[in-house]
Amino acid sequence: MSSSEQSPETSPQNTASGTAAGTVAVEEVVDLVASLIRFDTTNTGDPATTVGERECAEWVARQLEEVGYETEYVESGAPGRGNVFARLPGADRSRGALLVHGHLDVVPAEPADWSVHPFSGAVEDGYLWGRGAVDMKDMVGMALALARQFRSQGTVPPRDLVFAFLADEEAGGTWGSHWLVEHRPDLFEGISEAVGEVGGFSLTVARPDGEERRLYLVETAEKGLAWMRLTAKARAGHGSFLHDDNAVTYLAEAVAALGKHQFPLVMTESVTEFLAAVSAETGLQFDPSSPDIDGTLAKLGSIARIVGATLRDTANPTMLDAGYKANVIPQTATATVDCRVLPGRKEAFEREVDELIGPHVERSWIADLEPYETTFDGHLVDAMNDAILAFDENGRTVPYMLSGGTDAKAFAKLGIRCFGFAPLKLPPELDFAALFHGVDERVPVDALVFGTRVFEHFLLHS
Repeated sequence: MSSSEQSPETSPQNTASGTAAGTVAVEEVVDLVASLIRFDTTNTGDPATTVGERECAEWVARQLEEVGYETEYVESGAPGRGNVFARLPGADRSRGALLVHGHLDVVPAEPADWSVHPFSGAVEDGYLWGRGAVDMKDMVGMALALARQFRSQGTVPPRDLVFAFLADEEAGGTWGSHWLVEHRPDLFEGISEAVGEVGGFSLTVARPDGEERRLYLVETAEKGLAWMRLTAKARAGHGSFLHDDNAVTYLAEAVAALGKHQFPLVMTESVTEFLAAVSAETGLQFDPSSPDIDGTLAKLGSIARIVGATLRDTANPTMLDAGYKANVIPQTATATVDCRVLPGRKEAFEREVDELIGPHVERSWIADLEPYETTFDGHLVDAMNDAILAFDENGRTVPYMLSGGTDAKAFAKLGIRCFGFAPLKLPPELDFAALFHGVDERVPVDALVFGTRVFEHFLLHS
């Protein structure tokens, strides 16, 4: 299959000014997201046990082809790592295209821990439940629904839209976006900007006058992702002897030192702008020199966990491996540490880590992906804000930094300017941050409908 260069029929009602035929996407988005969730696309990080991406990608391709797209299916460097691309020609082919990207894989889920089966796609209590509901089959469903609507109605957007449905994001994109950027850069030809996950969701804050404002967080930056392996080596021996040279002890001390350490506070541009916007709306003062800045952040609710993690580098131990018998001192002990590093901090971060782990422990990088940051300005940002205001007059878009990482890291290497914008109007009481990779992941049905309408407006004015 190959990318289409065919233009759909154009008529006054089928241009960026509006779609007279109605919003079909709103009517089918919930069913599409539910169907996507029912594909078990669990990414374990091990290609041998990662499943479902090909089947899901082929299904996505069929949904696109059904309404007239020519799609391109690409396996990114390994069997079954399925990716699908489709291009919708725009009115001005000389403008840079907009990439709308989403990943099809999800992190593992243990059914016994959930209220519903994680791959059921159940609709209960006003929510659509399942692994991937917010990370990120909700946005994939919105993009797919709108792509289908635009093609079937003959809508011509202002610029080319490239829809990309990708593999392997949950393991860093080695067998997904990064492979595609390195080996198939032709798929991204002419693309100047991109929108993807973990942005556009609402944060409700209280104003001093007693009113509420919904801030819609647009991701303009994300920390670097660096997974570190720590290795300690020492003499092996019998567990009953005295051992002042013990690999497990060296490693445990290094891991504890990293896990307890607080890295210095650094105010990046995106975080500074976010806190200024929140301060303007709430009257809260976020003084970087205050010893209680974390306490002030806590007043923002659950989102404070994400925002707080963007004030500093982090190094969280996640895995330990040592020994093979209770009475044997092992020669080697290893640990894995999930490090997230702010823009411009890599060298200072490494020096600080080396001081903490000491001379008996060596470090190496398992994965090392650069941070990303862009400015909160330009036509695309204006189109996001206009789209939010069209459906929520009490809304306001603000920039923020994501403490995690996305496929934007790969696309930035091609010079593509990337944002996170998957609009959702959320209930104030919902602990949205806890749903990412969490038990009972779910998205409000009303939020999906709202997001589809907003995203439609945005794409038709991008």
